[in-house]
Amino acid sequence: MRQRRDLIVVGTGIAGLAAAISAREAGLDVLLVTKADRIDDTATNLAQGGIVAAREGDGARALEADIRRAGCGYNSDDAVRLIAEEGPSLAVEFLAGKAGVEFSRDSSGAWDWTEEAAHSARRILHVQDHTGDAIQAALVRHAESIGLPVMLSCTAIDLITNNHHSTDCRELYKEREVLGVYALDNGSGEVHTLLADAVILACGGLGNIYRYTTNPTVATGDGIAMAHRAGADVINAEFVQFHPTALYHKDIRRFLVSESLRGEGARLLTRDGKPFMERYSPLGDLAPRDVVARAIFEEMAADGSAYVLLDLATRYRGEIPIPERFKRIHETCMSGGIDIEREPIPVTPAAHYFCGGVKVDGRGRTSIRRLHAAGETSCTGVHGANRLASTSLLEGLLWGVRSAAGIASSFERVDAARMDAIPDWKPPRRPESFEPTLIYQDWNLIKLTMWNHAGIVRTRKGLERAVADLDYHGHRIGAFYREATLTRDIIELRNGVASARIVVSAAMHDERSIGCHFRRDPVA
Repeated sequence: MRQRRDLIVVGTGIAGLAAAISAREAGLDVLLVTKADRIDDTATNLAQGGIVAAREGDGARALEADIRRAGCGYNSDDAVRLIAEEGPSLAVEFLAGKAGVEFSRDSSGAWDWTEEAAHSARRILHVQDHTGDAIQAALVRHAESIGLPVMLSCTAIDLITNNHHSTDCRELYKEREVLGVYALDNGSGEVHTLLADAVILACGGLGNIYRYTTNPTVATGDGIAMAHRAGADVINAEFVQFHPTALYHKDIRRFLVSESLRGEGARLLTRDGKPFMERYSPLGDLAPRDVVARAIFEEMAADGSAYVLLDLATRYRGEIPIPERFKRIHETCMSGGIDIEREPIPVTPAAHYFCGGVKVDGRGRTSIRRLHAAGETSCTGVHGANRLASTSLLEGLLWGVRSAAGIASSFERVDAARMDAIPDWKPPRRPESFEPTLIYQDWNLIKLTMWNHAGIVRTRKGLERAVADLDYHGHRIGAFYREATLTRDIIELRNGVASARIVVSAAMHDERSIGCHFRRDPVA
């Protein structure tokens, strides 16, 4: 199938939906594309803690200071100012207003504001611990109400650029532009040529390049890898944030235990019940995520354990009963035989959020014309070297809306003849099918390499080993990809190893320890 739109948005989390809704309401012909079988298979849907929002008495300067402090001063001044001044009010207007998200309220009927690590104020709105799926559902309902078209089970393969794909040789001498996306229909195997006057990549992060992650299975670095192959700038790739507290349970995977538990009094303990965070930070259990993750890593290494304990049961200071306030966490832990009202929760760090990404400005524009990015795929500079809790949903919302507004206000249609010169996808002459076990094995090698050598604590020797191993895997996977019958699994594997190499290369070149990039190298 070959079709043309004003705008294609890849990804259906908060950034993608906010962008697509805003562009559609501005009068653009928009197509929303996701490789998932469900529109709600996103990182947004899994978010628990909440979103920073405008609260009387809490000014932009205080939020700005907290974001910079958590980001170790590595942040973009312009981006931090923008999110602090425009983001909180947009959260109220767009989510509570336009989309109708019903945020939790206290016994007086007022919004129930909560606090998370490294925040100087209680400025976070939540829906119990179901904030992400409540926001996701509300945005999906709104998208459906305005007739926003969505292609499910459609995996983006590569960005279409004039310099690389056009059959008109004169395009070689022009500025590079993105003119659409090649995308695989996961069911039929057909490759669609989706042409567009602008593309927004909002397809999430890359957590699945690590052995342990809180991310959904769709987070394989697709947007980062596609943009990088097209020649877009990718920055700050060494900054992979590890969430300190993922549930440690042999039968339950990918489950985040929200930071908001510590905001409501929970404390981290060694396996023999001793608090330890005061030894690592004056902020104790509410220290920034990078500090807490490394502290847990050190405690686990010291006694050879695979987890530490998070005690909410004896330290909860909230007003709402635990099973109601933390409904999802309570139900999930109970399914694994852990009663969080009566016993501590075993937790371990896991790859959680990519603070780097495709470099964008305040309107989501990348270094390639007509290509925008938003959400975790992008790097706005807001997070610097380490993300402040409950700012990821806010950043995705703000840059999704701003990207769409920027495209709509300066919309420029590509000449039809230039689009006609873009050929349809050419498959291999003799495509081969491969055993799924080969893909599974390659993924395991990538995940172990990244976890062991480019994880919470890094060394030069470990990173050198990772470079060598990933170079080998990358060449082999590349050859594999060029011969294979296309499937979603193979496309994800190609993007995963590419993203892993981007992270390791950045980590190798940054010899400092800052934020969530921690180097432990021998003293020269």
